[in-house]
Amino acid sequence: MLHPTGERNSEPLAYPEPHRVETVGGPMQVHWEEDPGISPHGMLTYFLEFLHLSGIWAEFVEQCPLRYSSPNAPTKAEILGTILCSVVSGHRRYAHITGMRSDSVLPKLLGIACLRSEDSIRRAFAQQDEEALTLWMDLQTDKTFSALLEQEWVLDLDATIKTLYGRQGEARVGYSPMKPGRPSHVYQVMVLAAAKLVLNVDVQAGNQTASQYAQPTLWGWLESRERKDWPTFVRGDIAHGNEAMMQGAEQRGVPYLFKLRQSKGVAQLIARLAALGDKAGWRSAGQGWQGVESHLQLQGWSRARRVVVLRRKLRERPAPEQAGAQLRLPGCVLEHKGGDWYEHAVLVTSWEEQDLLAVAQSYRDRADSENMFDELKNQWGWTGSSTQDLKRSQLMARMVALIFNWWSLFTRIASQDKHGEAITTRPLFLHGIARHTRHAQQNHLSLSSLHAKARKIAQVLSRVSGWLRAFRDGAEQLVSAARWPTLLRQIFRHFCSAAHPSMPNSALMEGPNCRI
Repeated sequence: MLHPTGERNSEPLAYPEPHRVETVGGPMQVHWEEDPGISPHGMLTYFLEFLHLSGIWAEFVEQCPLRYSSPNAPTKAEILGTILCSVVSGHRRYAHITGMRSDSVLPKLLGIACLRSEDSIRRAFAQQDEEALTLWMDLQTDKTFSALLEQEWVLDLDATIKTLYGRQGEARVGYSPMKPGRPSHVYQVMVLAAAKLVLNVDVQAGNQTASQYAQPTLWGWLESRERKDWPTFVRGDIAHGNEAMMQGAEQRGVPYLFKLRQSKGVAQLIARLAALGDKAGWRSAGQGWQGVESHLQLQGWSRARRVVVLRRKLRERPAPEQAGAQLRLPGCVLEHKGGDWYEHAVLVTSWEEQDLLAVAQSYRDRADSENMFDELKNQWGWTGSSTQDLKRSQLMARMVALIFNWWSLFTRIASQDKHGEAITTRPLFLHGIARHTRHAQQNHLSLSSLHAKARKIAQVLSRVSGWLRAFRDGAEQLVSAARWPTLLRQIFRHFCSAAHPSMPNSALMEGPNCRI
């Protein structure tokens, strides 16, 4: 036999007959239904309305460079719609898509025939041009925040590690605090701090955690924009407090605020100030911290720079360290003149016009961005959906960031300009049973939420829907390209200092007045 016998074509498995199931509360008669027109994510309807009325989804699909040659291939809308539903649902792997493929309601809401399989999604972009995909994602991501850059804003920088267990491209052994010695990828991230929106993410080899690998993307991103859209200052942790990063910012006239490593030169400065005690001129820096300003030029620095040394008193004397032990976190702990013990942190900045308290508080505000990175990794599966080539891993990382931005904007409408993490907003605005029926040539969707605040949620989403439709009607005089920036300024009306001249004059500009 030249060819082995293949598997026989068998009929699809039928659902079992009604049967009895014994439960703690007594016996139950169980009936399995064939395609009942039910979805567990029925409240996604309102989010999809937001994407539709804003025009952002139609443009996203239309400009996608995905091309197929086969007449039996899925459409762009089916591929992108499946990715959207998967990401919003919190899936971390391509395999999780299988759990929602039989949903017969979501395809109707998206205007597509069906949700596609995990293999279709994984292979969709394998043969596509990487440059075209990058340009497409850059344009779509920029659209979610570009109208906000005319205000004063802060650019946060950070890197996060994605541990790998397969043979992915560019998997390298680098800095990995959780899994030392394990290959990884590095996500170099840029964030618009106050709005909590992702500006850009660059996936690189695991041994490229240093900020020098993020700088080409950072400077290219800034230089591609007009000067008026540049940030008030750039902020980062100890990974960015180095000569190359500071010199690059100084050459471009961008103020910066970074934390310094507790190197030998920094430790010597702290020790000198500790020996002086209160005579060093410590002043209140807020939240229990005290600070003093100085200038420092470390070995390898091209010039002396302004630094702010912070200290916070410990409640009790620390336990003696064992010989050879590493310096304990959060920083250098020393005894000051007078016998009190303090922990220390040192900031370096070119932000000369701001006083010590403003500098210290500005760096503390960075903790909000750390919460955002934690949300993206643990609640959005940002570092999931890996493939063997880096191109598709980076594309999925950027898609997750883009959908995260969309969801954040939608939930801000419903929560009065407050950012809500997915762990709370998904039960509120996503998880709900929907049953689709059709009567008299009209589609009907019956929604049921199991949330304790179900009635309040229904009222809020209804008002959001009405507000979006009223916005669409009030913005009809605007060209399509101006509608999204106008809507974006509406959502961040408290963040924007003044209304844009293209905004329609309407009472709708106050928002839907919703609160959960």
